[in-house]
Amino acid sequence: MDATKLIAAIIQARLTSTRLPRKVLKEFKGLSVIEIIVERLKKSKKLDEIIVAIPNNKENEDLKELLEAKDIKFFVGSENDVLERFHNCAVQYNLTTIVRITGDCPFVDPILVDTFLEKFNNSNVDYLSNTNPPTYPDGLDIEVFTKELIQTSHNNASKLFDREHVTTFAKKEKSIKKINVKSQINYSELRLTLDDKSDLSVIKNVFDNFDDIFFSYDEIINLYKRNEKLFTANQHLKRNEGSSVSSGQKLYKKAKEIIPGGNMLLSKRPEMFLPDKWPSYFSKSKGCTVWDLDKKKYFDVCLMGVGTNLLGYANSAVDSAVLKTVESGNLSTLNCPEEVYLAEQLIELNPWADMVKYARTGGEANSIAIRIARAASGKDNVAICGYHGWHDWYLSANLGKSKDLDGHLLPGLEPNGVPRNLEGTSFSFQYNDLEGLKTLIKNNEIGIIKMEVMRNDPPKNNFLEEVRQLANKNNIVLIFDECTSGFRETNSGLHQKFNVQPDIAIYGKTLGNGYAITSIVGKKEVMDHAQSSFISSTFWTERIGPTAAIASLKEMNQVKSWEVVCKKGKEIKKSWKKIFSDHDLNFEISGLDPLPSFSSQQNDFLKIKSFITHDMLQKGFLASNAIYLCTEHSDQILSSYLDAFEDTISKISNQYNKSGSIDQLIDFPLSHGGFKRLN
Repeated sequence: MDATKLIAAIIQARLTSTRLPRKVLKEFKGLSVIEIIVERLKKSKKLDEIIVAIPNNKENEDLKELLEAKDIKFFVGSENDVLERFHNCAVQYNLTTIVRITGDCPFVDPILVDTFLEKFNNSNVDYLSNTNPPTYPDGLDIEVFTKELIQTSHNNASKLFDREHVTTFAKKEKSIKKINVKSQINYSELRLTLDDKSDLSVIKNVFDNFDDIFFSYDEIINLYKRNEKLFTANQHLKRNEGSSVSSGQKLYKKAKEIIPGGNMLLSKRPEMFLPDKWPSYFSKSKGCTVWDLDKKKYFDVCLMGVGTNLLGYANSAVDSAVLKTVESGNLSTLNCPEEVYLAEQLIELNPWADMVKYARTGGEANSIAIRIARAASGKDNVAICGYHGWHDWYLSANLGKSKDLDGHLLPGLEPNGVPRNLEGTSFSFQYNDLEGLKTLIKNNEIGIIKMEVMRNDPPKNNFLEEVRQLANKNNIVLIFDECTSGFRETNSGLHQKFNVQPDIAIYGKTLGNGYAITSIVGKKEVMDHAQSSFISSTFWTERIGPTAAIASLKEMNQVKSWEVVCKKGKEIKKSWKKIFSDHDLNFEISGLDPLPSFSSQQNDFLKIKSFITHDMLQKGFLASNAIYLCTEHSDQILSSYLDAFEDTISKISNQYNKSGSIDQLIDFPLSHGGFKRLN
């Protein structure tokens, strides 16, 4: 064999596929997919070597062991820089010509490989493929290129995408001589690759119709012509979707198959922002910067963890305190002293209060508060104004025909699974509607008023004072849900700004700056009733939450975080107002100063919101129509955001001036509506 003219197939394979992990080890006819590919390629008359190129990490050890056991040649290289992996493999084996095959192509045809190699040798080109544009089925992809091309690409490709996909640089480089091979009949819509669960049934159908693993592409096409039904299970999938879709979207598609709803929190579902485009998952966060799974960097001028990180992501002071706790032990048979230290601080910050209980989520804390308040008032019925979680007591407001929450939060929210006998125990009222609340109290034996202090509209006509007096007059327990508003405008609850004291206040979100901790703070005469009810949970006693809260309170006090974010919010509102005015757009700006938002009654506002998110994403910002401000939103970052935002708004305005709508700007799915708060 002439070592200077080695022709080899390099099979790109790994076990960490996002959509179908370990796919190359799936078995058909008693052989793994990677073995099938190798055995089929051995039928080639022109290949000198067959090498499997795999990533150098622990996750691929099983693949490495299989290749060793089956005496299949392999090369171990960079996990993410696949171009470098191919280049170094070619150098080590002194290859002259490389045929690139991917590990998701179990039907690779050695006859086609030989045909393409002959055409490559006779065409005086650097690169040959059958994918630009594709006419062969997905899964019959073959690329042939010279060692010089892989060397040039390796030396010059600088973009992350080009390092991950081996030949994308070559495809774009005009100086490289290229040729594309087309089939006589276009079967590019036929899917014969293995990248999704639905592909498994199609591949099994094909193998089941042949006696062994050695059949040609032409025989597969003949089978397709005889029985198209064998090939329908995966036809909803798009060709090469994996190379154009972000890692976050790939993982989210998998998540929706195995996690109801796709994730744990409605507010973080990608569909709420930008379906099919939102990065979905993060690999790292610091300050107000987030890196997605593809290591792409974004400034978070959006939800900041859905309001959890007032001090920014990964605050060093808070994280340092937590790490010390981890080193000392987070949980034991004994109680952690931090829960006492934190209670003392919360009572000091809320001088009207005497006692504290803890939970780890806002929904839990709200349910605890309701349990205590019902025990204290001796009445079951609750008047609610705002968002207070997902538990039965709250969602029961939608059990009746009127569906109270429809006009309050989430139109169409179904209370499936909520016991029907809870109907008539929770009733919603509108913010600033004192007469409506009085009517509820008069007609429904209300024992508890539970409300957010303020969300968008400020209190009018002494509304909060009047609610307090109503509660006093009717022996009603008043609960302020400060999960969102707490520590944003004052160094405690928003109620302090209005000088109205509740019987119970609930704090969450910012309290632990990203660590799970919520608190129920209240008056002794009410909180003591917790003793007469069973309210208890193992993980409410862990140490990290209280430790993070103590550290967060200290840091917030040192930097006067509430003053910082209020100032930034006022500036954002002022800038938005000018931008909208300059571009003749009538948007309403509202929300607490540290939680500014804008909206419009226009029918196409969902399109506007979606375009803003899409356009800002291209500019490196996570953005929508609301911002949870944090201390790490520097003047420089906010200035860059506002410049980018004005450019986006100008595009919307210009399109309206041209056509009266922005439909021509929308070539992507719209964000989903919902979770609208009217108070």
